[in-house]
Amino acid sequence: MFDQIYNFLRYSESLSSSGMPTAEQLSEAPKHGVQVVINLAPHDVPNAIPNEGQLVNSMGIEYINIPINWGTPTKDGLDKFMDAMEEHKDKVIHVHCEANFRASAFIAMYRILGLGWTEDNAFEIMHKIWDEDAFPVWKLFIDGMVNQGSEKFLNIMLGLYNKRE
Repeated sequence: MFDQIYNFLRYSESLSSSGMPTAEQLSEAPKHGVQVVINLAPHDVPNAIPNEGQLVNSMGIEYINIPINWGTPTKDGLDKFMDAMEEHKDKVIHVHCEANFRASAFIAMYRILGLGWTEDNAFEIMHKIWDEDAFPVWKLFIDGMVNQGSEKFLNIMLGLYNKRE
């Protein structure tokens, strides 16, 4: 049931991601060796698990919430995620959000910026479930972080996009 979570992706024996799990699905995480759950969705999104942190901790799993607003992803959020991934790199990690768009994008960017993967290899698994070209704010964010590496560039581009709406 754990691997039946919406948009579930298995990257390796120690890394998976998904959309929002149900409490029942998440309760199977220990059976899959999960040691850390990173939730990138704010707690007020539809279908969020009430008291998710308490549930995860009660199973002996570390819980980390880095709430990333879908419409305004930030370099600070990505930096916190990358720090969490690096800190727990020797553990079995499951990353989730609402639809596995944020989670898969952040994992791809971590692989590129933190582990030196090529863009093609890092984004291949993400593109199995979504394409950032369909979401201009995310296209700008990803391009700004990966290709430009410039927070100033990203802020300028996001500002221009937001003015168009």
